Amino acid sequence: MNYNWNWSAFFDASPEGVGTYMDTLIQGGITTLWTALISFAIAFVLGSAVGILRTLPGRRIGAFAICYVELFRNIPLLMQMFLWYFVLPEALPTDISRWIKALPDGSFYTAVICLGFYTSSRVAEQVRAGILALPPGQRAAGLALGLSRGQTYRYVLLPMAYRMILPPLTSEFLNNTKNTSVALTIGLLEITARARAMQEFSFQVFEAFAAATVFYLAVNMISVRVMQVVERRVAVPGFIAGKA
Repeated sequence: MNYNWNWSAFFDASPEGVGTYMDTLIQGGITTLWTALISFAIAFVLGSAVGILRTLPGRRIGAFAICYVELFRNIPLLMQMFLWYFVLPEALPTDISRWIKALPDGSFYTAVICLGFYTSSRVAEQVRAGILALPPGQRAAGLALGLSRGQTYRYVLLPMAYRMILPPLTSEFLNNTKNTSVALTIGLLEITARARAMQEFSFQVFEAFAAATVFYLAVNMISVRVMQVVERRVAVPGFIAGKA
């Protein structure tokens, strides 16, 4: 059976009543970007905190950080999405559960929180690796100058560690952006869900998912280029090899 290509389908009216299919795809792309950006901001903050805890002395602090990382890193993202959306509200008090279920954008908030915690476990490992990769003398020098441990991390260790882990952090952001597609399973109308809806209504399968593919490629390529520029500008000369 021959496939009937129809690229003009993007400009047909969408049954969802929000304009054309192109309009719905653009809305899905915007939702994807907001989900990716907000969730990665959460992941960066939480991951940095947990990564720092993993480098501090003390068994209890280290044990907590390890448990956090292993919990969120080893449970599949799809399972975590279902747990946050379907299971957690049922485990909360009745009033809170009803309030959460009544949220108009519940799937968006759930996706943001789930992706934030899931990605934070991976960011934590990057931050920990960056801190531990620094020469021990930098920590000792900061403490010798009279800085507190917190000040040593803030002014000495973290600025250097973040510079070193910019490439893997960029990769985590790209993965986080692609992982937003999992949120369609809980009803989030991001770009993949919009493409799926388009192919179900118009039967133009290849056109719909080609548009979603181009969107992901464009976002990821732009992100890589931007981070390459940032990486070159913040690089410490002679400290990290292989800079273009």
